[in-house]
Amino acid sequence: MWTEQDNHLTRSFKFRDFKEAFAFMTEVAIVAEEINHHPWWSNSYNKVEIRLTTHDAGNTVTNRDHVLAQRISALAERYGV
Repeated sequence: MWTEQDNHLTRSFKFRDFKEAFAFMTEVAIVAEEINHHPWWSNSYNKVEIRLTTHDAGNTVTNRDHVLAQRISALAERYGV
């Protein structure tokens, strides 16, 4: 579930292992490039934390963040996360 906090949409994901987490991040990167909207993220072994905000709009949450969040959620579902 995405949470809006401090002008960011945030969500944490937990995968089976590092390879799966990295594969997910690669798929997110492809989507981010496609829609030209890039996340801040952190990865530690099987955990990925993502924060979304729109810098061009003054570092606030916009529709672009919600669109990317929906696309990321759809990817995560494919991994059973």
